[in-house]
Amino acid sequence: MTEQQRDPRGARGDQEGAQVRPEPSGRSVRAEEADAWEALVATARRTVSEGLVVGTSGNVSVRVGDTVLVTPSGVPYDRLAPKDVTGVDLDGRQVLGTLGPTSELPMHLAVYRTTDALAVVHTHAVHATAVSTLVPELPLIHYMAGALGGPVRVAPYATYGTDELAENMLHALADRSGCLLQNHGTLTYGATLDQAYDRTAQLEWMCRLWLTASSVPGLTPTLLSEEQLAQAAERLRGYGQRE
Repeated sequence: MTEQQRDPRGARGDQEGAQVRPEPSGRSVRAEEADAWEALVATARRTVSEGLVVGTSGNVSVRVGDTVLVTPSGVPYDRLAPKDVTGVDLDGRQVLGTLGPTSELPMHLAVYRTTDALAVVHTHAVHATAVSTLVPELPLIHYMAGALGGPVRVAPYATYGTDELAENMLHALADRSGCLLQNHGTLTYGATLDQAYDRTAQLEWMCRLWLTASSVPGLTPTLLSEEQLAQAAERLRGYGQRE
């Protein structure tokens, strides 16, 4: 979650006559970081346009070397511009920009420190969040759970932005590339922003599917066995075009 705070640029944003912002702190932005920031902003805007978050209630990050670019706290994504690059090192020290990073920074950094992730997407997707309040693990309603490494676990609730939440998330994420956060939302990671986003979208879809099937009166949805899921997961490893 990103706390709902006033845009540091004020209501006038970048309009003519607005107060000039101070120069970004730390070093200058490298070309590959500028490109990654552009892709990050596009992904963040996509989470809103496709209904995975409302307002600024999610966050996105991407790793470039030892720098993690993250969405800033409380700034609507449609207001983010190239000069708003926000970056930290793996210890959480801000090295790029003047806007404060997302309040969920501990979760993002925990993922980068313990996995080979290069991108992380966190949302408050409605169906996934609903499922997180009902079960400790998403029932095996579809074989696409194999694309996330297996049955999707639910991390126990903890206050947003805390180290406790980050620790709970890591336990749920063990041998997985996505998990649910109880009464909170989703977190997925990948080798690219597109992959991390697609995993979030698939997770939300599976949650919606299970809620829909389990809501039919008098009927119980069939679930896959662990063996069936393993077989599907093996096939998924070879899915797609070869480069």
